[in-house]
Amino acid sequence: MRKTERYPVKGANSLWHIYKTVPFFKVVKNFIVIQMARYTPFLSMKNWLYRTFLHMKVGDQTAFALMVMVDVMFPEKIEVGRNSVIGYNTTILAHEYLIEEYRLGNVVIGDEVLIGANTTILPGVTIGDRAVVSAGTLVHKDVPPGAFVGGNPMQLIYTKEQMEERRKNGERTGEKNDFDTVGSACSEKNQRI
Repeated sequence: MRKTERYPVKGANSLWHIYKTVPFFKVVKNFIVIQMARYTPFLSMKNWLYRTFLHMKVGDQTAFALMVMVDVMFPEKIEVGRNSVIGYNTTILAHEYLIEEYRLGNVVIGDEVLIGANTTILPGVTIGDRAVVSAGTLVHKDVPPGAFVGGNPMQLIYTKEQMEERRKNGERTGEKNDFDTVGSACSEKNQRI
């Protein structure tokens, strides 16, 4: 269950009430900073922009890939831990403007988390330490620490314990991951042809 605060509105849909909920010039400043961060290839500069101008909490050695879009209205509600990777074109939202209400929620991404490309993270979600989120996932609920999740809607693929077992088995057989297994199987097959 996502942890969001709800704010009902009357009359037009909640997006028409935007500048009653967030100052116009804050949105303009955030937009400019986010666009600079989206296109710069310098990871330390991105983190500095996020920390200094957007007031996000960003851990050391965290890497935001190109085109990551953080929440333009409430980026200060986003926290990313140490040594995490946020994949290309990922969107991290801390707000939802709906018809009869808007919602705000903190997004907490733990330490050593891997977020695949083109993922969307909704407000009020916590992603636990060492979790892996597959590319193209819609993160609409919390992700347990160490879990591997993916899909739309997001589903649990492997638990922390299953991931540890897979890593252990990979070390025992000398395989690094599923891609190495597939690659070596394909090359063996090609050699036989």
